[in-house]
Amino acid sequence: MRPPLLLLGLLAVAPVHAGWGDFDYDFDANKKPWEEVQAQLPAAPKAENLTPFQVSSASAHRHFVDFTSVSAGEDGVVRYTVVVRSAGGAENISFEGMRCTTGERKLYAFGRPDGTWSRNRNARWEPIKSRQATSYQRVLFFHYFCTVEGAANLTAMQRNLRQGGVYTQGD
Repeated sequence: MRPPLLLLGLLAVAPVHAGWGDFDYDFDANKKPWEEVQAQLPAAPKAENLTPFQVSSASAHRHFVDFTSVSAGEDGVVRYTVVVRSAGGAENISFEGMRCTTGERKLYAFGRPDGTWSRNRNARWEPIKSRQATSYQRVLFFHYFCTVEGAANLTAMQRNLRQGGVYTQGD
């Protein structure tokens, strides 16, 4: 008597299990594909708006975020201007974006000495190098912009910049 009961039990479960095949499709059917908002270039950074942040003791460079340029877009992208100064005095300025949900970054434009911008013709989303100790994007991602306090939350990001980040940064 057991084999027919077992077969009956399996037949009773089969239709329920068959319905799971469409679950993933139905669950994501109404999900819109992500679209990036067109980024507007900010004003050139001013010295009084530069907020320093520590990347690593392995780096001789000094890093700053232009506090007034930080934004959280409707598309979930954090946009900001970063200034990197070398020990010799050279300065690199860039306008960038960061996607907290995917761990990616994009370099939109390079700053010129006269305060204008040069758009990056090869701008594309790239993974943030989380294992590279001297990656300022890694530090901004984990300690300032995409934290457990709320990814891409402008109020939290501004507070984190003022307070030197969420976590104690080790090298």
